[in-house]
Amino acid sequence: MGDDSTTTIRATFETREAADIAIEHLVQQHGISRPDIFIQSAGDRNTAGAVASGGDASHEEGARRDAPLGGEIEVSADVTISQVVAVRRCLGEAGALRISSH
Repeated sequence: MGDDSTTTIRATFETREAADIAIEHLVQQHGISRPDIFIQSAGDRNTAGAVASGGDASHEEGARRDAPLGGEIEVSADVTISQVVAVRRCLGEAGALRISSH
């Protein structure tokens, strides 16, 4: 019988767009349930990332200036021990700046 214990993996991203892509890959490629994935500011300020991306960057006049670019985005996921290596690789491929497991 395999080890079905869980651990939490955390990854930080520079943009909300990269964090969203990572979440979609976790759900679609690794079958992680959305209620087991969390997204929040990596710091204590509200933020859409450290740099403009996606809809914040695609305006005719250039990047929006009203987007709260106050820091990095943290994605965390509760995964089984058997998923750790694949999930860490997935987060890295999506552009994670840092990845840690607890």
